[in-house]
Amino acid sequence: MSQPARPLLPHDAPEPQPAEAARPDAGDAEAASALEAASSEPGEPGQEAVQVPLSARLRQRFGRLTLQRKLLLALIGSLALICAVIGLLLNAGMRQAMASQLHEQLDFASERAATYSAQNGRDASSGPLFAPGQASGTLNARLVPGYLISGAVLDSKTGDRKDITDADVLPLSSVKVDAPPVVKHLSIGDYLLSAQKDPGSGGVLITGLPLAPNERTLAALGILTLTISLAGVIAIGLVGSMIIRRSLAPLQRVSAVASSVANAELESGTAALEARVAPRDSIPGTESGEVGRALNALLDNVGSAFAVREASEAQMRQFVADASHELRTPLSAIRGYTELISATEHFSDDGQRSLNRVLEQSTRMSSLVENLLLLARLDEKHHVKKAPVDLGKLAAEITEDFAITAPTHHWIPKVPDTPLTVSGDASALRRVITNLLANARKHTSEGNTVTVSVTRDAATHQAVLRVADTGEGIAPDFLPLVFKRFTRADAARSGADGTTGLGLPIAKAIVESHDGSIDVTSAPGNTVFEVRLPLPLVVPPKPSTPPKPA
Repeated sequence: MSQPARPLLPHDAPEPQPAEAARPDAGDAEAASALEAASSEPGEPGQEAVQVPLSARLRQRFGRLTLQRKLLLALIGSLALICAVIGLLLNAGMRQAMASQLHEQLDFASERAATYSAQNGRDASSGPLFAPGQASGTLNARLVPGYLISGAVLDSKTGDRKDITDADVLPLSSVKVDAPPVVKHLSIGDYLLSAQKDPGSGGVLITGLPLAPNERTLAALGILTLTISLAGVIAIGLVGSMIIRRSLAPLQRVSAVASSVANAELESGTAALEARVAPRDSIPGTESGEVGRALNALLDNVGSAFAVREASEAQMRQFVADASHELRTPLSAIRGYTELISATEHFSDDGQRSLNRVLEQSTRMSSLVENLLLLARLDEKHHVKKAPVDLGKLAAEITEDFAITAPTHHWIPKVPDTPLTVSGDASALRRVITNLLANARKHTSEGNTVTVSVTRDAATHQAVLRVADTGEGIAPDFLPLVFKRFTRADAARSGADGTTGLGLPIAKAIVESHDGSIDVTSAPGNTVFEVRLPLPLVVPPKPSTPPKPA
C-alpha cells in the first residue's frame, strides 16, 4: 500500500541558525589564548620545572638501550610503519572502488525504476520498488511539487516493502533532479540518493542504495588488515630478535673478552693479557670480525709493551741488587777505617767533626744500600720463610723499646692477653712495626701519643695491627704518595729527622709478601696506619679411630 500524499509543511524545513552560531565566540578564543599563556608562565618559586626538550629526553631514554634492542625496535617500527601505510592505501583504494561500484549500481537501479514506472504509470500497488532486479535495501520514492506520493524500501532481511517515515520526507525532497548522487542521513541509515523525472507520474522519482554494506565491508577489511599486521609484526619481532641475537653473538663474545681484560689486574704483568678473541670471531670482512681482530692486535701490542716493561724493570732490579751488593763491601771498609782512624789518631776539633761526619754519612749510605737490596729482593718475589709469630707480643716488645729510646713521646701498647699468631718472618715483621713506629716518632712533635694496637678481625679472619698517633697529620695531597719510594713527608708533617723515603715502601713490600695489606688514614690529631695479615687456617684434628678388636 502506498503512503497517502501529504504536503510539505513549513515546520519540516530546518530552522535557520544565526550567523554567530556558525563560528566560535570571540570570548572563547580569548579564553583559550589566556589559558595557553598562563600554562606557559613559570610557577611559584620552588615549583619551577626545567623544561627538557623532547629530542634530549628521547636521546637520554633511548641512548641507554643496547644495540640489539635498538635494531629490534628499528625493525619492528619500520614494519609497523609499512603495514600502516599499506593499510591506509588499501582502505582508501577499496573505499574508492566500492564508491564507484555503488554509483554504478545506483545508476542501474535508477534506470530500472524509471523503466518500470513508465510501464505502470501511477499504479501504487506496482511501484518502482518492485521493478525486476532491485536489490534488498533499495529505496524508491515518488514526489510531486510539495507532496510525497509514495516511498518505501526493501527490507534487507525479509525483502518486504517497508514504508519510510515522516522524518525522511525533508531529506528526500532536498535531492536535486538530474544532479550527481548525494549522501543523505535517513532514519533507516545513510543512503546514496539520486533524483530524476518520473515518467509515470510526471513528478520526481528518487532512488537510493544504502551505504551500510560498504561500511561493514571496509570495517571488516580494516580489522583483517590490523590483525594480519599485528601478527606479522609479532612474528617478525620474534624471528628478527632471534636473528639479531645470533648475529650479535660474536660481538658479545668480543665484549666479554674486552671486559675480562678490563677487569684483570694488569699489575701482575702479561699473564693478565692472555685472553684473546677466538678465531671464529676475528675473521676479517665482518663488523664483529674486524672488531675482534683489532682487539687481538691491541692486546698483542699491549702484551709486547708489558713484556718490554717487565724486562726493563727486571734489568733495573738486577742492577740495583748488584750495585747494592757491590757497594756493601767498600762502604763497610770506609766505615771501618773511619772508626779505626778516629780511635787511633788525634785530630783537632774541626778534623774530628769532619771525621765524625764521614762516619755518619757512610753509616747512612750503608743503611740506604741495605734498604735498596732488601727492596730488590722483595720485588723479585723471594720466598719468605714463614713460621708462627705472636704478633701481639712482637708489637708490645717493640713499643717498649721505643718507650725507652724515645721518651719524648707517649707510647701505649694495646695487645690481647692471648697470643695472636700469624704465619710469617719474625725479623721482617719486626722491621715493619719498627718502621711504622719510627715514622710516627720522626714526623710528630714531642709530647704526642702513639698507640699500637693488635686485634683480631673475625669477619675477614685477619690480624689487624694499628699504629695511631696524635700528630699534625698528613697533607691530603701527599697522602696517596706515602708508600712511594724516595718520597719524604718532611714538607707534610712536622719533624726534624731526615729520612730516605724507603721506610714505608719497605713496610708495604714486606706486608704484601706476607699476603697482607697496609693502608693509612690521616686527619689532624689522628693518623692511623693499619696492617692486615691473614691468620693461619686451623684444621680440626681427625678423630682417632679405636683399634679393632682382635
